[in-house]
Amino acid sequence: MEFSTINESDLHSTLKNMYAEIYDGKTEICQNGYVYDIIASDNTVIEIQTKNLSQLKNKLEDTIKRNQKVKLVHPVIINKRIITYDNDGKVLSNRKSPKKGNFYDIFKELTQIYPLLLNENFSLEILEINMTEERLKDLELVQSANKKRRFKKDWIKSNKKLDEILNTKILYSKEDFLSLLPKELPDLFCAKDINKAINSKNGNLLIWIFVRMGLIKYISKKGNTKFYKVN
Repeated sequence: MEFSTINESDLHSTLKNMYAEIYDGKTEICQNGYVYDIIASDNTVIEIQTKNLSQLKNKLEDTIKRNQKVKLVHPVIINKRIITYDNDGKVLSNRKSPKKGNFYDIFKELTQIYPLLLNENFSLEILEINMTEERLKDLELVQSANKKRRFKKDWIKSNKKLDEILNTKILYSKEDFLSLLPKELPDLFCAKDINKAINSKNGNLLIWIFVRMGLIKYISKKGNTKFYKVN
């Protein structure tokens, strides 16, 4: 049985159709009480999730327990263009966001699903992308659709579109994840060493997740700084 989607962004739809074509799959398939983005020709489940990977935890766990292979595809935004429209569709602004993403932003999404990352039936495919975010200007200050705005703003997000896929990386094995550690790290390293090497503030998250995955282990502490080593 197939289901149509509602309020699906162009980004999600584009990636879903692309992966369905690559893996000769069918989209929006109901199976075992879930609606899957794609079921490939070899019965692999492919889920496209553009944010909040934790929302898929139960779905992924249940699918894997049925001994079914799962590929989770997640785009990490490197560059973003923002186009704002009025209610008549007129472009009010078209600008490049000053915020630049980093591949290691993926670790913000892995804190809830790390127990699945090394399962033999699971793989994580990360896409570094450029995208366009479309916004709709409002006459009043409004809350976001997910109710997570700290302060109301005079616009809401209306769509996301894929502009370009810059790079693709598949993470499946211990070696795949350990390859994310910078090569220039000393034998004993801390979060500060990682942050400096990857030009990111996600070193603490990487360490937190890698320790729980059994990839690195705590060795010692100097002052308030904890040092680790590859396990």
